[in-house]
Amino acid sequence: MTEQAGPRDLVRHAVAAEEAGFDFLVMSDHYSPWLVEQGHAPYAWTVLGAVAQATQRIPLMTYVTCPTMRYHPAVVAQKAATMQVLSEGRFTLGLGSGENLNEHVVGAGWPAVHTRHEMLAEAMEIISALFDGDLVDYRGEHFQVDAARLWDLPSTRVPVGLAVGGPEVSQRCAALADHLIAVQPDADLVAGWNNVAEAPRVGAGGNRAIGQIPISWDPDDAEAATQRAHQQFRWFGGGWAVNSELPTTASFAAASQFVRHEDVASSIPCGPDIGAITDGIRPFWEAGFTDVALVQVDGSTNDQFLAEAGPLLDALRSASD
Repeated sequence: MTEQAGPRDLVRHAVAAEEAGFDFLVMSDHYSPWLVEQGHAPYAWTVLGAVAQATQRIPLMTYVTCPTMRYHPAVVAQKAATMQVLSEGRFTLGLGSGENLNEHVVGAGWPAVHTRHEMLAEAMEIISALFDGDLVDYRGEHFQVDAARLWDLPSTRVPVGLAVGGPEVSQRCAALADHLIAVQPDADLVAGWNNVAEAPRVGAGGNRAIGQIPISWDPDDAEAATQRAHQQFRWFGGGWAVNSELPTTASFAAASQFVRHEDVASSIPCGPDIGAITDGIRPFWEAGFTDVALVQVDGSTNDQFLAEAGPLLDALRSASD
């Protein structure tokens, strides 16, 4: 999570995660942390390039990139193709409609949600056309592309994941994606995705539904784990309708000022109990998700977490079989 650690530590954590036996790595692509207490926001694509060279086998993914405001979609396509070459086929491009917090920095304002979805659909059309390898000219309502071509195409086409919070994005964009991404274990999202005509069905042909959940593991102190989760992740409970609209870390601090420690502990597994962490993650596979990304709260705890993650991974794999 780029909001919790600096670039060199992120690369080191990625190497340690591969060595610990994790199945895949995802990286947030943000310009700002959610809260000042998190303290970091390096450029994700530079870090990903370094991770691609420092690791050997583990798949990599953005979770997620907004291809409409900070980045033009033609540039996103170029970055993703280059990452696929550097990683030798291990990269998946996760896309979403973004958050005000990270996208307003370029001074273009923050569109209404319906407009953001329109922009995302156009961006995905452009990215897909460029992945085909042809010369692309595009004239849309929101984007133009003039005689663009990707000159370094990977031998394996970049798979695309799409962040979905409701049926509108699925209806508009699912046919242009390979995988579903969501941060809530909502079975209706998976069912809705599978019901969209031409959308890749989750679980068929390697198509995935990829969730994400924060955990605050601590080897022996649940209270310390809860305090860390409250300090750095109290923003998490606002829900996407709120979190996508707030513009600054000060906004998130104000919006979460009345969140209590017990509120955080009720939504984020905290402490050493592997069974409790497993139970916190269980709703994802029960809802039909194929993959779950774990965010260990507080980057300063990642070294110990990764060194001791083996029993947790064993428990999760056993419980989800």
